[in-house]
Amino acid sequence: MIRIKARAPTARGAVLPTVWGAAAVAYKFGCPLAQQNGLGARIVTSAVFLAVGTGLIFHVRRALLCELRQARRVARAAQSVVLRPLPPRLDGLNIAAAQLSADRGACVGGDLYEAIATEHGVRVVMGDVRGHGLAALGTVAAVLGSFREAAHDEPELGGVLRRLERALARHLRERARAEHPCHGGTDPDHPVAEEFVTVLLLEIGRDGELRALNCGHPWPYRISGARVEPLTRVDPLPPLGPFPLPSVLEAHACGPLRRGDSLVLFTDGVEDARDARGRFFSLPEVLRKAVSDQSVSPQAVLRTVFTALLHHTAGSPTDDIALLVLRNDRSREGRNCPGARGTARPATSHPQPTTRR
Repeated sequence: MIRIKARAPTARGAVLPTVWGAAAVAYKFGCPLAQQNGLGARIVTSAVFLAVGTGLIFHVRRALLCELRQARRVARAAQSVVLRPLPPRLDGLNIAAAQLSADRGACVGGDLYEAIATEHGVRVVMGDVRGHGLAALGTVAAVLGSFREAAHDEPELGGVLRRLERALARHLRERARAEHPCHGGTDPDHPVAEEFVTVLLLEIGRDGELRALNCGHPWPYRISGARVEPLTRVDPLPPLGPFPLPSVLEAHACGPLRRGDSLVLFTDGVEDARDARGRFFSLPEVLRKAVSDQSVSPQAVLRTVFTALLHHTAGSPTDDIALLVLRNDRSREGRNCPGARGTARPATSHPQPTTRR
């Protein structure tokens, strides 16, 4: 569980209110003018106390703004650790990702994504935790932490998904114990029964073949030239949390991701976004306009979609939004190069930060 601890008041912060209070008391009992009942004396006394009250209000406001800025800095730092920036290139794939939270005060959201190069291929996760803001960040951390280990350990996508399910169940049990009145006792009958996470797992092999497992998440769009179409129309599994996974999990083959083709992964906050007239945002239409003239980079696709989305919602989306765009830029030589397998480039290569808003 991630917590943001408020900074305790210091002696320095209490100096100014003490000075203002002492000045008011000194005037009331030490100034002869304050003892008079004339109109002029009353006006002066009222002005003195008005000034004291105004000073105290401005001091409290300034202190609250400082605490708010500190909380936002901590929230951004926590999210940058949990939802870390993706490298711009990963095993021959060009990648761009961005996240926009509906909770502007916390600057964090309940959407999650990650891409990791493994000996089994590049594995990608995109998910959406029920709710948004700081309350969802702990669940995001639990799911992503499990994926970052399981992606390397499990030879099959089904094994990765089962590891995510177990990690989510442990997190929800621990949270239920912490929130239950009988802290440390037995679990409630239905701990956080309404919590769930939609998850999309993708695996991109060295030959470009795509395999996927989907638990209640929107299918991504494949961009091939100027054509934009869903990756597949297979019905997804239920979201993680409310229902157990089936006993047999077999990744769905989605065909090849050819050189120059792109995938656009997104959370449901994108296509559920509405304008002032209640019309839904049309992501395929925006993608077709973005690639109609020429092949564009994932970064350009990301900017185009976010610009159109913010214009559609007048700058105020009502749900968390996450987008991840990847394009296959592998060369024919790179396909057969044994050194292309494995993990991403080391941190010394200074990858560019992921775009965030």
